[in-house]
Amino acid sequence: MVKMFRYSVKVWMFSFIMLASSAGSLFAVPPPQAPVFSALSMDGKSVGSSGLAGKAYIVNFFASWCPPCRAEIPDMVSLQNQYRSKGFTFIGVAVNETVPSISAFIKNNRISYPVVMADEQLVNSFGRYAEGGIRVIPTSFVVNSSGRITQVITGPRSRDAFEKIILDALRKPVKAK
Repeated sequence: MVKMFRYSVKVWMFSFIMLASSAGSLFAVPPPQAPVFSALSMDGKSVGSSGLAGKAYIVNFFASWCPPCRAEIPDMVSLQNQYRSKGFTFIGVAVNETVPSISAFIKNNRISYPVVMADEQLVNSFGRYAEGGIRVIPTSFVVNSSGRITQVITGPRSRDAFEKIILDALRKPVKAK
């Protein structure tokens, strides 16, 4: 009888440990859904979440007068050209800019991804996912192919860092069995 009791306790403890270790994955909170947005790009095309469904993208809030923003743009253009065919795009959101200045900046930097002018609605819809709102530029929001914000990045990133982020965002999520 004592042997059977000890065996039952061991089975119970093993079961409890297994259940507790899997509880983290059972109750994990998924990353937030990216906000629904729609804007007109500087080249007159509609850019929005509905047209990006199933694609990975990075929404990058920047300004042409911001040195760190200017520094990361050539790498972003290169990566855009490299990963566009794989279903990825950057979306530039010009903050505190005029149309003439940002148009010249796009042309001079050969920006190959859509750029839109920031408005209060766009800033607020993404800003709620950054602690304290968007207070620093550049600020980037990484959205995976499932439409979820997986990272909020403040400050500039190198080409290598952006490439790792893009590859991770392009990975198809593993479905639970």
